[in-house]
Amino acid sequence: MVVLTKPALGQVSLPRPQKPSPYFSGIPVIDLSEPGSEALLVRACEELGFFKVTNHGIPMELIASLEEEAMKFFALPQAEKERVGPATPFGYGSRTIGSNGDMGWVEYLLMQITSKPMSLPFLMDASASSFRSALNEYISAVRKLACEVLELMVDGLKIEPRNVFSKLVMDEESDSVLRLNHYPPCPGFNGTMTGFGEHTDPQIISVLRSNNIAGLEISLRDGSWVSVLPDQASFFINVGDSLQVLTNGRFRSVRHRVLANGSKSRVSMVYFGGPPSGERLAPLPLLMGEGEQSLYREFTWCEYKRCACRTMLADNRLGQFEK
Repeated sequence: MVVLTKPALGQVSLPRPQKPSPYFSGIPVIDLSEPGSEALLVRACEELGFFKVTNHGIPMELIASLEEEAMKFFALPQAEKERVGPATPFGYGSRTIGSNGDMGWVEYLLMQITSKPMSLPFLMDASASSFRSALNEYISAVRKLACEVLELMVDGLKIEPRNVFSKLVMDEESDSVLRLNHYPPCPGFNGTMTGFGEHTDPQIISVLRSNNIAGLEISLRDGSWVSVLPDQASFFINVGDSLQVLTNGRFRSVRHRVLANGSKSRVSMVYFGGPPSGERLAPLPLLMGEGEQSLYREFTWCEYKRCACRTMLADNRLGQFEK
């Protein structure tokens, strides 16, 4: 058992208590080994923008290895963790989860993994060799899974080429990142509080999993919030803002948030597959029907990231790029 040190989080005022939403039984579960999964993926992206995949091919031992290394890091004395920060944006951060002052009961490691693999200096230390090995194996496997899911989406959309989405994630200059989140116990607090405020993911696709502690919530089309039952053996997929643009709004970027449990430790690992920095984003003509109008003007990924940094949480970032 990992014994957690008391985090610096506890030295500041808490986010306000929150009431958990009811569990939602309607999240699509897609078995990637089954014929016809491509059509189910498309339907899930259109209706909810969020789904769970099983039979994903990533060994549980590999997943458990990185989770264990993450917990070891977050259990370090606060002073040691802060030597890896501050997150600008990469590195160790806590509490501050947006550039405009958004706060949550969370600490995290954010790593750039494509054009500058393993860019955090501490990962080069001999003492971090097991952490580095677990990261490399996990990143390779989860990127492969993201590409498999994106290519199945394209199969379901019946367009060519099959790699029209996945090539953006696999590009050497892809702006992809991995985020390890820790929502620690809070001494003396037995309820739930804001861990990570509501937002959408700006990238193309997000592939996430957590330990067996609840906290993730998503927003349905009617604006209501529902809780996602955790599943350690599966991965959850978010449609990102960029994919919503590329499909001209056919796929929905899902709004989500995390509530932290004051008495239990939650760890999540999220791979964000982003396009190359200079990529121009606009609806694909292949997905436009005759006479259909584009909902979004063309803009670069860099332009969007600047916008996203200014409006991290709860804002309609894509609205600034609508025609």
